[in-house]
Amino acid sequence: MMDYRGQLTLITGASAGLGAEFARQLAARGSGLVLVARRQDRLTALADELIAQYGVAVHTVAQDLSEERVGEKLHATLRERGLKVTSVINNAGFGTFGPFATEDADRLRQEIAVDVSAVVDISRAFINDLRAHGNGVLVNLASMAAYAASPRMAVYGATKAFVLSFTEALWEESRGTGLKVMALSPGATATEFFDMVGSQDAAGGTRLQRPEEVVATALRALDRRNPPSSVIAGRTNRVMEAAMRRLLSRSQATRLIGRLTQSPA
Repeated sequence: MMDYRGQLTLITGASAGLGAEFARQLAARGSGLVLVARRQDRLTALADELIAQYGVAVHTVAQDLSEERVGEKLHATLRERGLKVTSVINNAGFGTFGPFATEDADRLRQEIAVDVSAVVDISRAFINDLRAHGNGVLVNLASMAAYAASPRMAVYGATKAFVLSFTEALWEESRGTGLKVMALSPGATATEFFDMVGSQDAAGGTRLQRPEEVVATALRALDRRNPPSSVIAGRTNRVMEAAMRRLLSRSQATRLIGRLTQSPA
């Protein structure tokens, strides 16, 4: 089992949803935390809660992850505070929903910046520190959307396919360093994600998982001596992914997902 005592874990998108749940479960296991999100008021409230309940050190950084060189900025900010991160959870992200041809171009650029560029930039800025520590984790949030094209969420699905491939490559490159690297792929989860997307149709009619379930799946996988390069949260999601991969061509899978996410007339 992973020992998080003495660790300092940076969590992006920590103000709500899966990020806040990662913070709670890691604090319960003794990890110090660096909570990163745009909303300082929420970060402060969560930090106060975790310090009071678990007695761990909690630091906050209000940061817009769509900015350029965000990894360097975070690393420099923490260095100035005398803080050295030993684990990273790249959780922040958001999606857009609708026909690609009608999407707002600026919003799509921001989506790519947060969901792809920030993940790469933060991973690059911190990975050598994580390897030097030799007993930390790097978890990047992918999605069930990574495993097949996502009509009406074309950009979001593509960003998560990138995160999955990128993280699995880092898993192989990091073998023997002591750093555990893993992509986590939740399905539809009861967070603010669908409020930002603007439609429950993006869930495709599936049951929403609870954040507690998703995070527990990730931590159980990381507790293994040799964690997998990626893990899908939820038995139903794992069965669906395996069935689609074995029984459907990529075109058939894309058409099926398109029907599931189509708004009712």
